[in-house]
Amino acid sequence: MDDLGIKKQNWDVKETELFLEILKDLDMKKCLDGRKVRNNKLFKVAHRRMTAAGYHRTVDQLKFRWKLLKSAYYKCKREPNLPATTKIQGWWRYEKTMIAIMESRHPLLEAGVNSVRNDEVPEDSDGEASMLHWPQPCPDNTAQNLGLIIKMDPEMDSQLKIGFIGAGNMAFGIAKGILSGNALPANIKVSAPSSRNLGRFQELGVAVTHSNEEVVSWSDLVFVVVKSHLVAPVLTEISEHVTERHIIVSVAAGVTLATVEELLPENSVAIRLMPNLPCLVQEGALLFARGSHAKQEDGVLLRSLLHRCGLVEEGPEAWIDIHTGLSGSGVAFVYLFAEALAEGAVKMGMPSALAHSIASQTVLGAGKLLRESGKHPAQLRSEVCTPGGTTIYGLHTLEQGGLRAATMSAVESATERARELGRK
Repeated sequence: MDDLGIKKQNWDVKETELFLEILKDLDMKKCLDGRKVRNNKLFKVAHRRMTAAGYHRTVDQLKFRWKLLKSAYYKCKREPNLPATTKIQGWWRYEKTMIAIMESRHPLLEAGVNSVRNDEVPEDSDGEASMLHWPQPCPDNTAQNLGLIIKMDPEMDSQLKIGFIGAGNMAFGIAKGILSGNALPANIKVSAPSSRNLGRFQELGVAVTHSNEEVVSWSDLVFVVVKSHLVAPVLTEISEHVTERHIIVSVAAGVTLATVEELLPENSVAIRLMPNLPCLVQEGALLFARGSHAKQEDGVLLRSLLHRCGLVEEGPEAWIDIHTGLSGSGVAFVYLFAEALAEGAVKMGMPSALAHSIASQTVLGAGKLLRESGKHPAQLRSEVCTPGGTTIYGLHTLEQGGLRAATMSAVESATERARELGRK
């Protein structure tokens, strides 16, 4: 046997157990029945996870191992009383998982759909010429489930086609974050009425157009990243091109999910997302809410897609306007504070360039420590203060100036304005 063949068979027990658990986790039994696995992409996902766990096998070696395990399963099924010495090494540790994969049937099969089974004939082809090889055509929802597994796996090159309507800073920040993951530039397309902001997308290798309809027709998931007053005309324009396959993500302050859904075809999947400007450097804070027809897996998909943009959380829509005031507008509040810090240093005699550099680093360092320590801000603040020291004197002055109350009022005002935009 050649070296490749030896490597394919020379697996230890723990490696095989991990391999089977990965396949089970990919939910093969729910999507296409373990005995019919031929889809190359599933093995690519398994390969990524095996590599991450420290096992360096090729995709072909994983497929070969799966064939051996299937052969062992059929052999044991035909001859259950075989001596242990004639079974594959470690089989007793694999048997339970193999049975779970091989004998759990898709719910549609249990209901009588496609009930023909042939347990005695193991498959001998794992090529990628066909997505699923059922004796009869595969139910549509089964194919969708398989696609969802592939798309949601963070280690898998995403085949999802992503469109952006709008080419401003927020769209650019989200696109950069998505591209820093596994999305390919060839799978993203951006539209805008003018070419002013499209050049930077082209530098990323992303296709651009002036046609919103072209973006929607081409895409699976569309980010509508335009000013609030433009959402209605844009959604009206693209509505006839939105189909059941689409996920429409609205990124506009104050525009409610009810408004978005009203402007789209019935039963459209809509999600409302509010990011903030630091998405440009993959340190954003993003909150989203699902519409009435968006499923949990749609939220999982969006979270997986955006995880490189920064912190991504899901919540009720009522929180979106608050998030706008806290984080969307809050970025500007922090910039104002950083500017004031630097100007205070300039007043005391420090050169302006140095003062602004130190102020920005102070804000960055304080934020990172706050996030990574997990401590309440008040606790960290008290740790900086020493009795009779410089910090407590400075804090006293800030309290006299009403910093705390002014900041709370600023978040309140920004939130109310976001709600007002929604009512309009």
